[in-house]
Parts: sequence; structure tokens; C-alpha cells
Amino acid sequence: MSDGKKSKISSSRRLGLKIRLLAVATQMLQEEKEQQKKEREAVLAERLPPLNLAALSLQELQDLCKELHHKIDVVDEERYDVGLKVSKNDKEIENMKLKITEIHSKFKKPQLKRVKISAEAMLSVLLGSKHKESFDFKANLKTVKKEEEKKEDVTDWRKNVEAMSGMEGRKKLFDASAN
Repeated sequence: MSDGKKSKISSSRRLGLKIRLLAVATQMLQEEKEQQKKEREAVLAERLPPLNLAALSLQELQDLCKELHHKIDVVDEERYDVGLKVSKNDKEIENMKLKITEIHSKFKKPQLKRVKISAEAMLSVLLGSKHKESFDFKANLKTVKKEEEKKEDVTDWRKNVEAMSGMEGRKKLFDASAN
């Protein structure tokens, strides 16, 4: 309406229509409340007939009281059962709502922090009081043997120098590097 087009109904007419609609709506609400009140009275009159206590004897009054107490007990049991069903249904509804939010991935997962904890501390947390002995996890690991470097037995260094001197020594060095 603000982009150049004018409404076909003037503001005073629109206000008058709103007032009339509200008046009709309030009248309908009042009629509905009265109807509900009449229905309630009709149901109560059907369930509870009017009491004429003046014409009853003492024994009849006692019997009437016992009968009313019995009816009250039955109604209380029904009310309790209905209350349990309602609470059970409410819990079910809540659980289903949680499942729906998890399915839609709207549930934000918290970022987990890395915690440095020893193996023994973790076992004590997981097992509780059952964890009394300490486990040596490193003992269960396979051992890997490193190849030891071959050490040449160096005897007298003078003999080694004499053997390496000349053409034969250089030939030995060349043959050793080629392998």
C-alpha cells in the first residue's frame, strides 16, 4: 500500500469495520461461555440428582454418605489414573521433541577438549573401585630390535695405514664403496 497504491477502503471505514468485528467477536465469546455453563449444569444435574435431606432418616443419611464416599473414591482413582497417563504422555512428547531436534541437527554439539590423562587414571575412572592393581601397558608392546651397525675391529692403526697405502689400498677403498 505504501508503494503508490491507495486502498479502496478509507481509514475511517476500515476502523468502523474493525470495531464491528470486535463487537461481534465479543458477543460470540459471551454466548459460547454461557453455552458451556449450561452444558456443565446439565451434566451435573444428570450425574447428581438433587438431594432431599429433610425426608431421610438417620440410617438413610448414613447410607447416602457411604455411597457418596464410595463415589468420591472411584472418581479420585480415575483422576489419579488420568493424571499418570497425562504425565506419561507429556514425557513421551518431550522425548519425541528431543529426538526431532537431534534428527534435524539443530542440537549444537559442544566441542570436546583434549584431556591428558594417564592410562591408570583412566582405568580408575572407568572401573572405579575395581581397579586396584596397576597395569604395565608398555610391557605388552612388541619390542623391535634395531640392527646394530657393524663395527670394524680396528687393531693397530699403523697396519691399516700401511695396507691402504699405494695402489692396492686405493683399490680396496674403491671395491668397498662399490658394494
